[in-house]
Amino acid sequence: MAAESLFVELSVIVIIALVVASIARALKQPLVVGYIITGVLVSPYFFDLVKSTESIETFGEIGVAVLLFMVGLNLNPKVVKDVGKVALITGLGQIAFTLIIGFTIAKLLGFASIEAVYIALALSFSSTIIIMKLLSDKGDTYTLYGKIATGFLIIQDIVAIVVLMVISSIDTSTNISSLALGKLGYGAMLITALAIVSIFFLPSVTKLIARSQELLFLFSVGWALAIASLFDYFGFSIESGALLAGISLSVSPYRYEIGSKMRTLRDFFILLFFIIKGMALSFADVGANIVPILIFSVFVFIGNPIIIMTLMGRLGYTKRNGFLAGLTVSQISEFSFILIALGISLGHLPQAFISMITIIGLLTMASSSYVLTHGEKIYDRFSNYLEIFERKGKKVDEGKHYKNENYEIILFGYNRVGYSLKKAFHELKKKFLVVDNNPDVIKRLASLGVHCRYGDADDSELLDELPIKKAKMIVSTIPELETNQLLIRKIRGINRNTIFIVVSHQIDDALALYGAGATYVITPHFLGGTHTSHLIEKHGFNKNEFEKEGRKSVRELFERKREGHRGTLHERD
Repeated sequence: MAAESLFVELSVIVIIALVVASIARALKQPLVVGYIITGVLVSPYFFDLVKSTESIETFGEIGVAVLLFMVGLNLNPKVVKDVGKVALITGLGQIAFTLIIGFTIAKLLGFASIEAVYIALALSFSSTIIIMKLLSDKGDTYTLYGKIATGFLIIQDIVAIVVLMVISSIDTSTNISSLALGKLGYGAMLITALAIVSIFFLPSVTKLIARSQELLFLFSVGWALAIASLFDYFGFSIESGALLAGISLSVSPYRYEIGSKMRTLRDFFILLFFIIKGMALSFADVGANIVPILIFSVFVFIGNPIIIMTLMGRLGYTKRNGFLAGLTVSQISEFSFILIALGISLGHLPQAFISMITIIGLLTMASSSYVLTHGEKIYDRFSNYLEIFERKGKKVDEGKHYKNENYEIILFGYNRVGYSLKKAFHELKKKFLVVDNNPDVIKRLASLGVHCRYGDADDSELLDELPIKKAKMIVSTIPELETNQLLIRKIRGINRNTIFIVVSHQIDDALALYGAGATYVITPHFLGGTHTSHLIEKHGFNKNEFEKEGRKSVRELFERKREGHRGTLHERD
């Protein structure tokens, strides 16, 4: 009967979560917010549907391990290497300033020193899962601010590992300043052993296992749970073990396959984890701490971004990249929940703290999701007030590799479609300028002597600087409707006679762009079929001619691969 009861409870929870998460998605909120609200709804305060609390909490603990394994899997050290200096300074700098300011605020609000330390630490970390999902949805993962944000989020996660290991090594009978040095020694040995295994043994093991997708999935789950259990055996948290298990596989060539296989499992268990946090919410505790909750939420939402903007400004970055990167730290992390739960289990914090951190999480995750989604529009509105975060003179991220002269063609977006167009412009011997928001693309083009400029097509300040007035043709290979509509409005106001060519993947969007004033709209999906039909008309059933076309296509694909093109629908053009 107990098993049947658990099954029914899980079924009801998942159905409620589906409804609430659908509403959250419609409101463009992270699904995590919907999960926490689901937990509140099934708690004793509302429907009181959960009786098998211990069993569901066990699922939640597994979910945490799988979640942090996935986080570790994406902590590729190469990302930090690409933006090493700024990622390290902003990552550590933001944590340091948030710790100091957060601790001071907590003490002023009357919290004990040990409580203030936990609060400050919880406010210091940002959600890697939410930020990476939002950056991916916007196609901003490969922009400069996206790379910097990814870099300092990785730094945060590494610091979080250390914090979790240190705190979990503290005996419940000691205070926070008395560390069990023996355990930390064990931790160092465990990490060293894990590093040796991941470098010398895991590559050959994963290569052998990867022949079977089912075995690869089982190995991934087994590896995550085994390393988490090993760390738990030596007195550390399962969270730190699971995270390190993911990091040990982050350099594997099969990490994408592992990630795709684990994602569904992670989503189910993390659903239960955040539902449990919502169930633990006590409205009495929230009411008693409403002032600290609001103050800490405002500090995370406004204070953390200001810290990032200040640090990036001091490093010589533009206010735009500083602002957009700053928005990514305007919410607390999954680690914040885990950290507070760990403090409660060790007896350092009262139970009421879980309610306080849950509400702070709800407020900051919901609000940060909105500002990240609409970051460019918000920046345009407040850009004039952000001058104080920008140093005078040349900026390190200006990315200007062209002379102040007139160009016949300006191309926005280089990858895929833009790559083919650039070749055509070369052959026609036309003077052209490439604008792209991927700093790696700009570096590569500059090294080839191509006139180019780093920047986003929806940046009004950038458009004002470009030599648009005498351009005979403007080409945008960026598929976002709003970006192209902005370009058309802006450029038509400067140069009404230019030919304007844009890209769209949707029929309705293409028609809307024609209505907005586009001269011609490229529809890649339909052009592919048209091109193939022309080949059939041209070559009929002549196999030799099609083989020639195939060899030509292979050469082109290898050339594109060297350029770094992946050819997926999620890659921004």
